Amino acid sequence: MSGDKQFNYPMLDGWTTADIIAVSTLYSAVAQANEQGIKKTDLIAAYQAFKLVVPSKGEEKQLDREFGSESGYSIYRTMQAAKQAKNIVRLEG
Repeated sequence: MSGDKQFNYPMLDGWTTADIIAVSTLYSAVAQANEQGIKKTDLIAAYQAFKLVVPSKGEEKQLDREFGSESGYSIYRTMQAAKQAKNIVRLEG
């Protein structure tokens, strides 16, 4: 059995395939930061692409809550950790 966790990623109606890929990439990057670590530049790039799809703070918070309840990970807390990180973002516990 592999250690990879499978989540149902929260999505919004009306997104294109490219939008879904951009948002899913951020969700994956956040999970990676929480599970084994990710390069800060990769995480920031994924977040910037996500913000092009989800510019609204309200929608971002909604998706963060839904993703958090599904995965246990917070986009907000992960991005706060990225601000403090030098090269690798890795959240502990």
